[in-house]
Amino acid sequence: MSYDADALLDRRRLKRRLRVWQAVTLLVVVGAILTFLQTQGNLFRGERIVRIHVEGIIVRDDARRRTLARLAKDDDVRGVIVHVDSPGGSVVGGEDLYNSLRAIAETKPVATVMGTVATSAAYMTAIATDRIFAREGTITGSIGVILQTANVSELLGRIGIEPITIKSTALKGVPSPVEPLTPEGRAATEQVVLDLYDFFVDLVIERRPIDAGAVRLLADGRVFSGRQAVQNNLIDAIGDEAAAIDWMVREHDLPGGLPVETLRTSPDEDGLLEKITGLAGKSLFSNALTLDGLVSLWQPSPR
Repeated sequence: MSYDADALLDRRRLKRRLRVWQAVTLLVVVGAILTFLQTQGNLFRGERIVRIHVEGIIVRDDARRRTLARLAKDDDVRGVIVHVDSPGGSVVGGEDLYNSLRAIAETKPVATVMGTVATSAAYMTAIATDRIFAREGTITGSIGVILQTANVSELLGRIGIEPITIKSTALKGVPSPVEPLTPEGRAATEQVVLDLYDFFVDLVIERRPIDAGAVRLLADGRVFSGRQAVQNNLIDAIGDEAAAIDWMVREHDLPGGLPVETLRTSPDEDGLLEKITGLAGKSLFSNALTLDGLVSLWQPSPR
């Protein structure tokens, strides 16, 4: 009987330990679920300011566009601060971001805080917001569109390679690195570049308090420091995120002390692939017009 009593006592101890471990496991699982929901912004929601980052090469990103569309409809989001640190990217990428941010700005204040560089398509992104801040040393501007190619047909001939192109019309696939650029091809390509340039300039004229003639003088592709950009009304003020929040509180009656939530979006696979392959195509083999279109991207000239 002594043995049975000891066995029964051991079984009771094991059951108690099992219940303890079951409770711990349940708490861990629930905690993990709550943590995940919180990081996804689906739990403990309240009024807040959302911070988003636009960094690196800007291309069309459907996942980011969907995220920004949800922000526009979220009544708990009282304002959005866009941190921009990018040399630019494709015209389509900048256009998508511009349209998404304008949709948000219809219902809540949106401000840009520029980082080290915010040029070309990144500047197009910034002018979609209601207030633009930058550091004194920020590089911005570079308003324009560029398409670069190269003619390597002579080089191919020297190494015994003869490129063969069969196409329906003379302007199909122009410009191409494997054939000389004809005057007709150059003229057609320039028309596309200039049309997209006019599109960019018109956005600046619409969004910035600058005379149209002055905009065209500034939109010659040059870059500006943050201080020069303020002087030319390309941006509004020198400042950081604190200045942007203060502007929202002062000008848009936001309550002080709202929490600031960083919202990160995972780029869709197509956008990531474009970022990886786009710059190589931009400089040399651009007959496919990589980076989902012509590019608006600042690149320092090599010396």
